[in-house]
Amino acid sequence: MPKRKGAKGTKLTLKVAKKAIRMTPDGRRRLTLSNMGITIFPKCLLKLTNVDELDLSRNLIQNLPDNIGNFSSLRWLDLHSNKLESVPESIGNLVGLTHLNLSNNRLISAGLPSTLGSLISLKSLNLGMNQLDTLPPTMDALDSLQELGLFDNLFINLPEFLKVLRNLTKVNMKQNPLSYVQGDGEGMQKEKSKPEEDVYLFHESSLCRTCLKTCQEQRERLTRGGRGGDVFEEKRIRTYHGLMVPNSVATVNQDVWRIRKMEHKPIK
Repeated sequence: MPKRKGAKGTKLTLKVAKKAIRMTPDGRRRLTLSNMGITIFPKCLLKLTNVDELDLSRNLIQNLPDNIGNFSSLRWLDLHSNKLESVPESIGNLVGLTHLNLSNNRLISAGLPSTLGSLISLKSLNLGMNQLDTLPPTMDALDSLQELGLFDNLFINLPEFLKVLRNLTKVNMKQNPLSYVQGDGEGMQKEKSKPEEDVYLFHESSLCRTCLKTCQEQRERLTRGGRGGDVFEEKRIRTYHGLMVPNSVATVNQDVWRIRKMEHKPIK
């Protein structure tokens, strides 16, 4: 077992880390160090060049090392429920990364580097439960991205680059102060939506035939006209090609994506 060092957190050695590596059913080497009271990212982990998956979630880590990009073998990285305020630029060197979870931290928009756009293999990115209101525009290069979690943040508008990500099938925007248009078509004004309003996007291919037909009929009605608020909804659908509202599919994933703060108390 890792040694404890009181207020300084858990002391993790390379020997202990090596013993914690397990093989996944699909043959990957996974290192799980979740909920261990770790306060400082163990730099010894960077020597484990054969690790494919790393779980450091539910700890007390405030900073990642500047050379985190040297962990080139990583394909899966979970850092949810820590105390991160920023991410180093070198994370862009993890070009083989397919899954990245940074939810439930203290990230602000200024703390996200433009190099996130270099993670061209990324399929799933979870940035929920932070303090973000914008994302680096370089993320329009994430052509492989399929799922994006932005729930419980400070977004007023949907990120513009979403419209160019053709493989994106799920976007979770729950609990953001998104704007909507209110008025009669003339002199419309943007107002902040109610905090409890849920907004999801999903790809047409995720729908059953009946649901797809229902959404298409609704879109046709909006095209012919309607209330001011409906006009904005139609504009949203057209702007983000292939994505529709609301997202019944994302609701199914909500229990997986949404990490509640009460579940992640560090071990005393």
